[in-house]
Amino acid sequence: MSLSSHENHLLLQEISKIVDQQGFDHFGVTHLSTPVSMAFYENWIDLGWHGDMTYLKNHIPQKKSPNLLLAEAKSAIVVCKNYVPHPRTKSPWPLESEGSVARYAQGYDYHHFFKAELKAVADQLKIIYPNDEFLVFTDSGPVLERDLARKADLGWVGKNTCLIHKKKGSFFFIGEVYTTLSAQSPISQYHDHCGRCRRCIDACPTGALKDERQLDARLCISYLTIESRKIPDIELRKKMGHWLFGCDICQTVCPWNIKIHGTFEPGAENESRTKLMTDLKWILSSSSRSLQKAFYGTPLLRAGSFGLKKNALIVAANLLAYEILPEIQALIEHPKLGELAKWTQQEISQSTSSD
Repeated sequence: MSLSSHENHLLLQEISKIVDQQGFDHFGVTHLSTPVSMAFYENWIDLGWHGDMTYLKNHIPQKKSPNLLLAEAKSAIVVCKNYVPHPRTKSPWPLESEGSVARYAQGYDYHHFFKAELKAVADQLKIIYPNDEFLVFTDSGPVLERDLARKADLGWVGKNTCLIHKKKGSFFFIGEVYTTLSAQSPISQYHDHCGRCRRCIDACPTGALKDERQLDARLCISYLTIESRKIPDIELRKKMGHWLFGCDICQTVCPWNIKIHGTFEPGAENESRTKLMTDLKWILSSSSRSLQKAFYGTPLLRAGSFGLKKNALIVAANLLAYEILPEIQALIEHPKLGELAKWTQQEISQSTSSD
């Protein structure tokens, strides 16, 4: 049964109070239906641009039909939480340098604390509305969250494929609470404010942004350093720069983020080389158990020991890290990383000899 305008307003006020108590930065509520961007998403999958992330293809039925996740669900409460600065920092942070890790990952894993905060919202609403149901999701769930956030008037999808808000930028987590409650935030038709700007597309070093809102994940540095378990082709390695985990380039060049957060430093290039070498040396020489213990509770655990060492070798090659050649050479006989370690050594040695 649909709510009257007055009932809808009172429900939104109740939700707003609970959301604010949990420290979320902004929220909206939208009716659930087949996502507007579903056809675009299915075409993206058909192109194979999701790479090895097969779960994205497997999620299509639930993304297309939200009621497969929660029967009788009518609405989605969509919340956002800023992560610059990071809301849950880990102390001590295992790395001395920060610019080589995407900003969302410079602290505890949001999939845990963010989901707990969403669950607190759902639990409080359940107390007030005991006859209704609530189910929470972060971006690991089968939900087209940017589609829902756009419908909930929380921003527009930028040319870098991120959700952008005029007053918040794009450095925020997005989460959802599916509910059998029926509500709808006032819609002001949040228009696209990217205009003619192409800074994100032009700045992507690997060409992952093929065009406006067209991301080939197989070329994305975030995918290559986090999701992929393969060693990239040499051409891609040389374009990955200093990134150990994730990438922020397409967001830091965005005028809307610069307007809110100021100009971002370009990352590890401006950091102390000594700090970077210390981090690379530590990662390359540490055991899997030591790395797991150091990064426990953080997103970097997702890459695992192999992924972190793989990324560290590529960064070492790109930074011509002659200082840590012994640690690189120690991995040449490694069954999975040997070829990459040998290539890294050659890149450094060739540069040193030419000088």
